[in-house]
Amino acid sequence: MKAVLFDLDGTLADTAPDLGHALNLQRERHGLPSLAQEIIRPYASHGTVGLFDIGFGLTPQDARFAPMREEYLALYTANLCLHTTLFPGMAELLDELEDKGIAWGVVTNKPARFTNPLMEQLGLINRAASIISGDTCPHPKPHPEPLLAAAREIGVAPQSCLYIGDAERDIEAAHAADMPAILAAYGYLGAADRPETWGADASIQHPAEILGYL
Repeated sequence: MKAVLFDLDGTLADTAPDLGHALNLQRERHGLPSLAQEIIRPYASHGTVGLFDIGFGLTPQDARFAPMREEYLALYTANLCLHTTLFPGMAELLDELEDKGIAWGVVTNKPARFTNPLMEQLGLINRAASIISGDTCPHPKPHPEPLLAAAREIGVAPQSCLYIGDAERDIEAAHAADMPAILAAYGYLGAADRPETWGADASIQHPAEILGYL
């Protein structure tokens, strides 16, 4: 393996506290009580579709979805990195990869207007060899193009990239890109998820375990 690529939410960084905080701010605006973070957390990797399902019972087909989404994104923008941190062990892993001369990057479905400021506030914007957001390519994950774009930017073959993610679309995208796929089981898996059926090449409970697959 010559490069390691990470999903962002639920894999590289624990963004659920701020995603949940913005959702609760919005619920309060609409006269609803706050939800416990434990309730919100499993939905944090699924964007506004997942968050609005648990927060308001809305689907993208609802007329309220689009204006509510804009309101939510404004709240999230204003509270982007209050409580977000790297997962335990991730900072040490990134140091180790860099020490070994192994490039690393991020491939996320999060729009660039959130990805780039968040990576900057985490102190990683200039360390990542590639940052591919959900709107960088014509198609987001599970389409393979974002992963292939990252491999091209780094200058390595897809087969030499290891992709780490916590959602089914991450594993699907990696397989479509001909990349080995590792499931971040420490991420935002929900009770209804069946990760054993996703076909990941391996599953890890801690970022440091990635070193064993290099």
